[in-house]
Amino acid sequence: MDLQLVTVNLLNPPVLFFGLGLLAILLRSDLEIPPPIPKALSLYLLFAIGFRGGVELHESGLTQTVATSLAAAMAMAVVVPVCAYFVLRRRLDVYNAAAVAATYGSVSVVTFVAAAAYLEKLQIPFGGHMVAAMALMESPAIVVAVLLVRADATGRPGGGLKWGGLARDALFNGSVFLLLGSLAIGTLTGERGGAALRPFVDDLFKGALCFFLLEMGLVAGRQIHQLRTAGVFLLAFALIAPLVNGTAGLALARFVGMGVGDAVMFTVLCASASYIAVPAALRLAIPQANPSLYVSMSLAITFPFNLVFGIPLYTAIVRKLWYGGTG
Repeated sequence: MDLQLVTVNLLNPPVLFFGLGLLAILLRSDLEIPPPIPKALSLYLLFAIGFRGGVELHESGLTQTVATSLAAAMAMAVVVPVCAYFVLRRRLDVYNAAAVAATYGSVSVVTFVAAAAYLEKLQIPFGGHMVAAMALMESPAIVVAVLLVRADATGRPGGGLKWGGLARDALFNGSVFLLLGSLAIGTLTGERGGAALRPFVDDLFKGALCFFLLEMGLVAGRQIHQLRTAGVFLLAFALIAPLVNGTAGLALARFVGMGVGDAVMFTVLCASASYIAVPAALRLAIPQANPSLYVSMSLAITFPFNLVFGIPLYTAIVRKLWYGGTG
């Protein structure tokens, strides 16, 4: 991997602010961000990335490349949790294996946004349809996990799972709804809408991302102590899974002919793990699972790994494979 890419990422303000949040917890600082602010920032980031993606999608149109990319995203959202589940069942019970598999089968919006900022810094463009791919990849893993529990948990009729609430949480949860809604509005209004909202969705975006990642650093720092319950197997899984899933995503991106920027974003999505939307849904879908396992694994290990090392690693590999590392 090009060490220059790692340096660029490490000196990227969002990554540094994430580290500042971690440092605050390690040094036992009383730094705290009032709860409504991270929620507002999260909604803003979803809105901004969705709208910007819609504007770009309006410019490119719904081409065969776009359709193929979205199909690849849906395929990975189903295959990854299934494969992860059978690996995890070697050490975990049905419920915890399914919950962790769903977490790693879904995606992290914040990792996606951080990767977008990183590519922008490197001046590597990617298509707006990748926002739609991200939204499509958020929910299928939840449904797959529940189906796996239903199939495996014999002798436990229904497993206490509420399908009506699950369908609503998986398909119409706030993050997916806002993402798709903003994407649709951006697509409908195009460059005219983009120009009108540019000061809000462009100029404020980087600052909001930095402040949000400061909060994520604080949250991740508080989750570190939960890792003691995970065990060596799960700690290793949290580090190896993003590399394996990212490699599979990279190979699929190469196979379907994605461009450099799209391939990086797709690989990042495949390598990421959800720690917001999916855990919230899993509390309803699989209440028997232990949240301290799947939340601490994704938030305290996989997310920092991808943020600091994963994004530049995936970018370097794609650049090398697509055009020999030049450009």
